[in-house]
Amino acid sequence: MSVTASVNDTVELLPFEAEDVTRHVKEIPKGIQMIQAPAFWEKGSYGRGVKIAVLDTGCDVSHPDLKERIIGGRNFTDDDGGNSEIYTDYNGHGTHVAGTIAASKNDNGVVGVAPEAGVLILKVLNRRGEGRPEWIAKAIEYAIAQRVNIINMSLSAGGEHDGIHKAIQRAVENNIIVVCAAGNSSREEKRYPAAYNECVSVGAVDFNGEDAVFLTKNNEVDLTAPGVNIKSCYPLNLVPDRNEPYKVISGTSMSSPHVAGALALVLNYCQGPEQFGRSLTEAELYAQIVKCTIPLGRKKSAEGNGLLYLTAPGLLAEYWKRNKPDLSQYT
Repeated sequence: MSVTASVNDTVELLPFEAEDVTRHVKEIPKGIQMIQAPAFWEKGSYGRGVKIAVLDTGCDVSHPDLKERIIGGRNFTDDDGGNSEIYTDYNGHGTHVAGTIAASKNDNGVVGVAPEAGVLILKVLNRRGEGRPEWIAKAIEYAIAQRVNIINMSLSAGGEHDGIHKAIQRAVENNIIVVCAAGNSSREEKRYPAAYNECVSVGAVDFNGEDAVFLTKNNEVDLTAPGVNIKSCYPLNLVPDRNEPYKVISGTSMSSPHVAGALALVLNYCQGPEQFGRSLTEAELYAQIVKCTIPLGRKKSAEGNGLLYLTAPGLLAEYWKRNKPDLSQYT
């Protein structure tokens, strides 16, 4: 999923296909499993106390897997007469993203990466999937004022926007880490805001670890995550069966929330008394998530530091124990 800036400076959500889910859903989605979130939960970290701002098309706050995760919201679009208190998702994209980040672990439906994190819904794209850059900039400023820890923007545009960039810089200065979808253009080019150096740019792979065919590649990609055939929440009013409010969608829009949720888990864990025992700076948190990656041997423009794999530090530690280096071979 991407957004593009047109000549009149509007922002549009590119068309996407959502596959209906017709069977009963009670599972941990494959993407959540692939990044090793369930294994990380065993540390007792579920993202509790972490606040994540989702800048998107809004959210269905009545969704059974999300209603306990929503800590507030605001509408910055022209939907509902511009009423800032109504941030309903008439598109579906935002609800899907929020579900991947933090759908509750309630023994039904799907589970998000950080199932105890709090989600702040900031609607910056309207029912037509269109928005204005200033809506996004204002939403980032609002997120800063609300003292969120993480911002997720599963959107991208072909050109830069000074207002959005400055707002992102202020967020990072306030130790808020900003996660963005790399883009779906299938080309080597820069898409924004992911291409801003201050952002964590997320590429996409399928469940076999192969690059997604739609992936935008450039030298600002930081890491990659599952983004093909991702099952997550969908608004009750936009599905054939309200008892099964889920859909399957592909895009870097789907990989970005895997990383945002993982950051919540890592932050929750690292702030514990047995780790740092304090809040982390944005740079420290970025360093911690980079440690949770495995190189796939691709071009850096496709994978950055590698695939998000939350148990990577433990695997490396175990390898060290079993394979101590031979320090005598060069004497």
